[in-house]
Amino acid sequence: MPDFVVTELLLSHFRSHRRTEMRFDGRPVALWGVNGAGKTNILEAISLLSPGRGLRRAAAEELARRPEALGWKVAARVGGHEVGLGAEGEGPRTVTIDGKATSQVALGRVARILWLVPAMDRLWIEGAEGRRRFLDRMVLSFVPAHAEAVLAYEKAMRERNRLLREEVRDPAWYGALEAQMAAAGAEIAANRRAVLARIAAAQEGADTGFPAAGLALADPDGGAPRESVGDLALAYAQGRARDAAAGRTLSGPHRSDLVATYDAKSVPAARCSTGEQKALLISLVLANARALKADIGAAPILLLDEIAAHLDAGRAAMLYDELCRLGAQAFMTGTGRELFAPLGPRAQGFEITEEAGLSQVRERTGT
Repeated sequence: MPDFVVTELLLSHFRSHRRTEMRFDGRPVALWGVNGAGKTNILEAISLLSPGRGLRRAAAEELARRPEALGWKVAARVGGHEVGLGAEGEGPRTVTIDGKATSQVALGRVARILWLVPAMDRLWIEGAEGRRRFLDRMVLSFVPAHAEAVLAYEKAMRERNRLLREEVRDPAWYGALEAQMAAAGAEIAANRRAVLARIAAAQEGADTGFPAAGLALADPDGGAPRESVGDLALAYAQGRARDAAAGRTLSGPHRSDLVATYDAKSVPAARCSTGEQKALLISLVLANARALKADIGAAPILLLDEIAAHLDAGRAAMLYDELCRLGAQAFMTGTGRELFAPLGPRAQGFEITEEAGLSQVRERTGT
């Protein structure tokens, strides 16, 4: 049975943390302190233990503490594995698992991590790109190999886009790249469909205080997205002239949109109140965690930044109760200790302060 729990964390010259060491026992973790103290930087470091660029999508050179710019390091013990991340100076990010250099994609086999950050509060009313990232993060928690399909697709698409911009006309060259895109794109689409079905099933009859969300995939041109290898290959071939005019590929899974509906009210998420939109996001993350625990025996690690925003005290308490029932290791931030009082001894608590430009972390008994 997998064990997605961070038990040790070291940050060295990472953002506002010159050197921070923390130990965790598997309970939910509450981090509190004033804005700018360095709470979210801890969540960001943990988010880097999964494939991708983390919850802020930062480049490696942006993570180093300033003004030293000596590079940075994150080391963690996750489920019995020693994971190391870092960069020297302004060099590329490196990844090691149990002392062996590896790729970021391999991190998906060590930890499954989901997050909600304040920037995502507008997820349902802004562009489709953020919703695709949200969906693919859910997919990665079930299918770590999804990252490899996405990378293969994006690599072939970048090359095809280059041909389009340079006005290359060789059909064989396009055909080879489009075949790669169609194969990877069909895998991406199938993974997404399977996970949407799994999330829907996890919401049915769930013991939760959060509203169920109906989810569907939509194509920007209207109608259902093309998802089979044959349909995708045909769409790319038929769309070359249009794509050449635009200088980029205009169809495929990189253009799909995630559409959500507040089920009980039959109202699109985009038309819900701010609080309802937040509740739907939390509901989906909890459904993801329930489904993953049912499937493989362990809930993902959850990173919930400023989670109490838009939640009244009663709903916040319901969230904490559900996290504890799940047994998920959730890292939560807030400005005050009182926000986490309903957790009591069920959580570890840490106060984060800023002193002389450095983040300081002190464990506090209870919350």
